[in-house]
Parts: sequence; structure tokens; C-alpha cells
Amino acid sequence: MSAPGPGPITIADYDAQWTVRYEQERSHIALALGDRAQIIAHIGSTAVPGLAAKPVVDMLVAVADVDDEGAYAPAVLAAGYMLRVREPGHRMFHTHARDVHLHVWSAGGGEIERHLRFRDWLREHEEDRRLYERVKRELAQRPWGDSNEYAQAKSGVIAEIMTRAR
Repeated sequence: MSAPGPGPITIADYDAQWTVRYEQERSHIALALGDRAQIIAHIGSTAVPGLAAKPVVDMLVAVADVDDEGAYAPAVLAAGYMLRVREPGHRMFHTHARDVHLHVWSAGGGEIERHLRFRDWLREHEEDRRLYERVKRELAQRPWGDSNEYAQAKSGVIAEIMTRAR
């Protein structure tokens, strides 16, 4: 299970419908998981008003133990999601339309805090929001073997911004 093959990276201007889409899926996942979902949050660029993004809504779900797939994955799959990534400490599911990515981590883990801090910082700091958008748009113009390469290429600017966010 890995990222899709080569193809263009599309960066779209901010769309308020991303929040609407998140709320729809949040309700859907909350119903499917019940109290097994300790946190459900909108993360990534689509969660930052005014920020251009790939038109894919990223969601964070915290469960007791991400590696105990039997405790939550059947419910996520029954809710219409497909497992795309299985790696230590992280699972990622997506809708059939691939317009929503559901990232699952264990509650209390550092990835949860990191994603929420980055989102919140960009919501409040326009200069860093514009910097991040500019870098994403520049990188989207390059050819990439897969979306993981594009994501890795953003790591420098993300680290720079996270230094300020701390």
C-alpha cells in the first residue's frame, strides 16, 4: 500500500466547501467509531481558511492503539473507507472518491500534537501561511514519481514553520 504513481499535483485555491466536506465525514466517522474515536479533527491545508491546497480533506482520528486494527478498522471499512497506508504507528484510509484521507494515530502521540499545532499556527500567522502556499505551488509544478516525494519536498518549509510554532 503506497501513494499513487506519477501524476500532476493539483493545488486549488481555498474552497469553503472543504470544511463542509469535513463536517459530513466527521459525522460519518463519529457514528461509525463512537467512543473509539477519542479525537476527530480537520488537519492539513484544507483546514486552514485562505490556504490553497490539494483538494483532499485530511482528517485526524485518535484511537486507543492504532496498531490494534481489530478495534477500529472494521468499522472504518464498513463506513466505506479503504485502507491505503499501513505503517508503524499510523494508518491512512481514504474514501472511494479519494477526496478524504483519514489518518489514524494512537491518542497521546506526538503526530497528533504536531498536526494540530501546524494547522493552528497557519490559521493564525498569515506570513507563514503565504510562505507555505508559495512553496507548495512551486513544488506542484515539478514532476514527481508519487505524492510521497512531493510531501517529502515540503518537509524543509514545514520544519522551518514548526520551529516558529514551538
